[in-house]
Amino acid sequence: MTTTATPVVPQKPWQATPKEIAPTILLLIVSLLASVVIVAMTPMKGKLAYAFLFFVIGTTSLSIRKWRIRGRAAAADAIVSSIALTGAALVFTPVISILATTISHGVKGLHWSLFTQSMFSASYQDPISAGGLLHALVGTLYLILISIILSVPMGILTALYLTEIKGPGANFIQFIVQAMSGVPSVVAGLFIFASIIVTTPIKASGIAGAFALSILMIPTVTRTAQEVLLLVPNDLREAGQALGATQWKTVATIVVPAARNGLITATILGVARIAGETAPLLFTIGGSDKLNWNPFKDYQGALPFYVWKGLMMGTPESVQRAWTGILILLILVLVLFVAARTLGGRRMKSK
Repeated sequence: MTTTATPVVPQKPWQATPKEIAPTILLLIVSLLASVVIVAMTPMKGKLAYAFLFFVIGTTSLSIRKWRIRGRAAAADAIVSSIALTGAALVFTPVISILATTISHGVKGLHWSLFTQSMFSASYQDPISAGGLLHALVGTLYLILISIILSVPMGILTALYLTEIKGPGANFIQFIVQAMSGVPSVVAGLFIFASIIVTTPIKASGIAGAFALSILMIPTVTRTAQEVLLLVPNDLREAGQALGATQWKTVATIVVPAARNGLITATILGVARIAGETAPLLFTIGGSDKLNWNPFKDYQGALPFYVWKGLMMGTPESVQRAWTGILILLILVLVLFVAARTLGGRRMKSK
């Protein structure tokens, strides 16, 4: 006589079943309708009143239902879950609002000549179809690329020194990095203006602006890379040294490849830190409206300077140009982020 074994299906008691999802959605809908009715019948007005009442009524109704079905622990879980979801919504609401506002205002000024012309022969008060931001786009790309070349190697090497070497100057360097993280951006621009533009043959240009932005980018890259390197297990370091590799070879061939994605993230965070900075550029790039392909000579334009100038003019046309510049800047940072993550992912897969 043979017996057939019945396969064991893994149970997930924490996962909501379809029978539980439908009543939950119904309770949330009823809570929303109740909030609307209460706001309409009381002096409470505004979006904040709707959100507060929906949170209170929805959390209370869900916790009561959970309590009746599964007891006090389930009711407490429902309350904590509602608080956590509400906190997440509060965090993401400003981000979504900023993106929606920027897209809705900036898309109105998009046109093809925006990417083929500069503002050298046009004014910010002219119709939006006249002129463009090619000079600012090229300048921003120069600033970001040069800042990456200057900051990323220095930041990663500093992080490696602080996490792997831990030499006699590690504490002092750590203190300097933390102090630099709190330096106001305008101070970086003033420092480059006073120490380089005034006293050396290098005048206001793209390279001077990149120097100022590098001061802001280095501590961000260093601290992020340091945290990433600390996540690499010590077993990998010990294994490399046990096989006879020197410390520098272990770091170069084992530690750094293991933390590659994190180091790419550190670079992205550094770029995000400097991409929208305006104060340092006011003292360092000159803010030209003419297209300049040479970042080492003559005044340079940039998207943050373009946005600042458009807002300072105050006319409907100039403000529209500023909104469009903000949208292009967000898209540029997003493209760089996606490109860095894609390249990093492909390299890890190839390994």
